[in-house]
Amino acid sequence: MSERSARARSERRLGLLLCSPAVAVMLLVTAYPIAYAVWLSMQRYDLRFPDDHGFVGFRNYGAVLGNAVWWQDLTNTLVITAASVVVELILGFALAFVMHRVLFGRGVVRSAILVPYGIITVVAAFAWRFAFDPTTGFVNGLLGTDQSWFTERWSSYVVIIATEVWKTTPFMSLLLLAGFTLVPQDAVSAARVDGASSIQRLRHIVIPLMKPAILVAVLFRTLDAFRIFDTIYVQTRGAQGTESVSIIGYQTLISRLNLGLGSAVSVLIFLCVLAIAFVFVKGFGTSLAQQRGEQR
Repeated sequence: MSERSARARSERRLGLLLCSPAVAVMLLVTAYPIAYAVWLSMQRYDLRFPDDHGFVGFRNYGAVLGNAVWWQDLTNTLVITAASVVVELILGFALAFVMHRVLFGRGVVRSAILVPYGIITVVAAFAWRFAFDPTTGFVNGLLGTDQSWFTERWSSYVVIIATEVWKTTPFMSLLLLAGFTLVPQDAVSAARVDGASSIQRLRHIVIPLMKPAILVAVLFRTLDAFRIFDTIYVQTRGAQGTESVSIIGYQTLISRLNLGLGSAVSVLIFLCVLAIAFVFVKGFGTSLAQQRGEQR
C-alpha cells in the first residue's frame, strides 16, 4: 500500500511539473492583467491629470454604478445579447439539422454555411452598414421603403442584431452539429417504428439528448454577444441609444484616458461575464445532472 501511494504521489508530482509551464503562461497572460485592472480600478488615475493620482478604494465602482448611463448601456447590451442569441439558436439548429441530414454535397453545404463566420467582424459590420444605408444600400429598394435605419433606436437595433445573427449563426450551427452526432440513431429509429412523428422524435428524443451541446453553444455565444463592440462601433458609434458596456469602457479608457474609471467598467464587465457563466453552468448543469439521474 505504501509503495502504491508513493507511486501515486510521484505520478501526481510529475503531472504538476508537466502542467506548470502552461499554468505559468496562463497566469502571465490572464491573471496578471485582471489583477492589474482591479488595482487600477481602485485608483484615481486620469492621464489628463497625471499629478492627481491616488488610492480611492471602491469610489470608481460607486461612480459607475451610480451613473444612469451604465445601466442604460447594460440594458442595451442585454437586449442585443438576448435577441441575437435566441434567433441564432433557432436558425443554428435548423442549419445544423440540414448539415446533418444532407446526403449529397455535404462538404459544399457545410462550407457554404460557414462562410459568414470566416469573415472579419469589422468587414461584416461595414457590409451591413452599407447595405442599409439609404443612399448607397439596396435594402430600402428591396423592401420598397425609404427608411433611414441608423437615425432611430429600434431600426439601429434591427441592423445590429441582423449583423450579429448573420455573422455568428454558423458558429452556433457548428456546435449544434456536433450535438446531433451524440444522438443515437437506434433510439430515433425505434421511436419511428413505434409511430412517433417527426415533431415528437425531435421534442422527446433529439433535443433532450442534445442538451449538453445546446448548453455549450448558448453559453459560448452569450458570453461572446455580451462583449459586443465591433458591430456597434462601426455602424452607430453608440448613437441613438445603442451604446453597449464595451463601448462605454472604450470611451472611458481610450477617448477620455481615465484609467481608473475605465478599469472599473472593465472589471464590472468581467464580473457580468462571470455571473452569466455561473447562472448557465449552475442552472442548466443542475438540470442536466438531474436528467442523467432520472435516466439511470
